[in-house]
Amino acid sequence: MTKRLVEVFVAGCPLCDETVKLVRELACSNCEVKIYDLHQESAAEKEKRTQYGIYRVPAVVVNGKLAECCSSQQPVSREMLVAAGIGQG
Repeated sequence: MTKRLVEVFVAGCPLCDETVKLVRELACSNCEVKIYDLHQESAAEKEKRTQYGIYRVPAVVVNGKLAECCSSQQPVSREMLVAAGIGQG
């Protein structure tokens, strides 16, 4: 089984820290979590962020798709992340 790639884009704010903590709590053995700090962003990471259409942080991408909770103005919630597929072995 292929691991679910969960990418979290942050900028060092308290809300970003809470989202990282929540994603890590929900992640299961089938989830590979990668954290990208926009303050230390490489050219490749910037291209990835642009490709995903991320214009605000925190932002969560699951298997190359920006999570619904991050494409709206709603804050990230446990229910939204679970609906996106995080933590579902």
